[in-house]
Amino acid sequence: MHAVIATGGKQYRVAPGDVIKIERLGSPKGDAVQFDTVLLVNRDGEVTVEPEALSSARVTGEVLAERKGAKVMVVKFKRRKGYRRHRGHRQTLTAVRITSIEV
Repeated sequence: MHAVIATGGKQYRVAPGDVIKIERLGSPKGDAVQFDTVLLVNRDGEVTVEPEALSSARVTGEVLAERKGAKVMVVKFKRRKGYRRHRGHRQTLTAVRITSIEV
């Protein structure tokens, strides 16, 4: 069984036991999280995508850690002007282990 959830402006395909890295939630380690925005559920080949059927669907997980992601370099450059700016950014991510999918 797997599901597609939406959180942080992105969509994730999850199954029980999966560990996903999502945008920062601000929940402490060991806290239970619940994702209510379920877009698709696949139960042994039976796919459910109707919003009425998924309105009661829930995906629950457990917060494992909160870490920074990989560094992304932001570079500004204007040719022939001697203008160069370098700036790095590291997004804070939350690692969540999916515990159950309920429909």
